[in-house]
This record gives sequence, structure tokens and C-alpha cells, in this order.
Amino acid sequence: MCWWQKPLILLVLPLLLPVQGVQAYSLLPEGGSAVRPDPRLSADHQRRQAAALLPPGEGAQGGPSLFLGRKGSSFFRPMPPRVRAAPARPVPRGGSLTERLRHLIASVEADPDRGYDSVQFQAVIKPPKPPTRMTLDEIFAWIKATPGQQHAIGRYQIVPKTLRGLMHRMALPGSTRFTPALQDAMADQLLEDAGYAAFLDGRLDRTGFMNNLARIWAALPNSSGKSHYHGIAGNRAALSWARFDGQMQAIFAR
Repeated sequence: MCWWQKPLILLVLPLLLPVQGVQAYSLLPEGGSAVRPDPRLSADHQRRQAAALLPPGEGAQGGPSLFLGRKGSSFFRPMPPRVRAAPARPVPRGGSLTERLRHLIASVEADPDRGYDSVQFQAVIKPPKPPTRMTLDEIFAWIKATPGQQHAIGRYQIVPKTLRGLMHRMALPGSTRFTPALQDAMADQLLEDAGYAAFLDGRLDRTGFMNNLARIWAALPNSSGKSHYHGIAGNRAALSWARFDGQMQAIFAR
């Protein structure tokens, strides 16, 4: 061995020896564990993992994972903007005012192919079965077991805190299924929270009502032209204020 190789050995040896007193650090509470999204797992493996959340006899009912082809985000890079490549779909002329308003909201919030079975596309671990076939208890079990990902669900992309609040306000038991009818009823409650009755009675102007809607649904713009939650968790308005205003004028022509 040459004399000049000896210092290298001395430098490398400390790196190979165990360091006393150093412990691993976990983001979870002591002894805690959770199901974490793992992009290396196949979609089938993720569905089997999520299916374990259901009570006995309530296995997943097959079918592909929702929003196939979209990748989950990482904690260490910005989440992609929540905006559609295509513009919001035109509001149909038929139906009640409330139905048309719901359609406008769904056109910027829901997956057009999934509708009431939409799940936030950044959720890597999907629910074990379509949301419309799940009970509220099953939805909250999925939410609890999959921390660290997005959980907005249904045609109106209701987030967990809002879903829990609606469940209590509407006195719904956990066994209630998240059906299309229930989702519409929840959306109607949120419309009332935004001042829908006052708007129809003329006590709240259209701009005020639209700004209130934007406080509830992040994909809608407020009068600044941006989402009320612009930049938070990647939120962006999915249509312009001018288009939003034009759609509202078309629905509520006076």
C-alpha cells in the first residue's frame, strides 16, 4: 500500500462505523402508522389496499380506478394547477334554475366522465368502490386511512371538513349512501349558505352571490378573476370571470 492511500482509509472508516445516539425521525406519532400513497404500487394493488377499509362482505365491486392515467403529486414539489384544459361545458337550457346552477358548478369541479362518482384526481389511493355506492362512514374510513392526499369527492367535489359539517347539519347517519340525490341535496345546502334565497329575492346582487359561490367552490373565480383560494394546494379558477358572469346571466335572465 502506498503512503498516500492511508489518509483515504482513515477518512472512509468513520462513515462505515455506526453513529451512537442517532435515531430515525418519523412524521407520524409514536407507534402510529398509516396507508401512504406509493406511486410504485400498481393500480390493482392500491385498490386491494383500499378495499381492506370496508366492513366484511363489502368488497370492492371491480371496475377501473377513477381518473386513470393521472399521476399523484409529491409532497416535495408543487401540486399541479386545478384547472381543466377544456373550457366549462355550456349550461343546458332545460331544467330548473337550481339544476342549471348545479350543472355549471359541476362543469368546472367534476370529472365529465365520472360525474357523481368523481374523486379528486390527485388522490393516488382511490376509494375501494364508486362513491355513489359508498356510505358516509365508508368515505370517512377511506379519508382517515389515506392521509397526505386530496379527498374532494362527488359531482360537487365536497372536501372532508365540509362533508362532515353537512352530515351533522342534515342529521345524516353514517349508513347513508352518497347517492346522486344526496349529493344534489348537499349542493343545495351549500347554495343556501352562499345566499341563494337572498339572491333570488333580489336582496343580494349577482356579483355578491357569485363571490360567495367562489368561497365554496375553488374552481369558480371571484370578481378578481382568480379563485378565492388561488395558489393554495394548486387551486386555480377553471374559467374566467367574464364567462362565469355570462353563464349566470344566461341562467338567471331577468
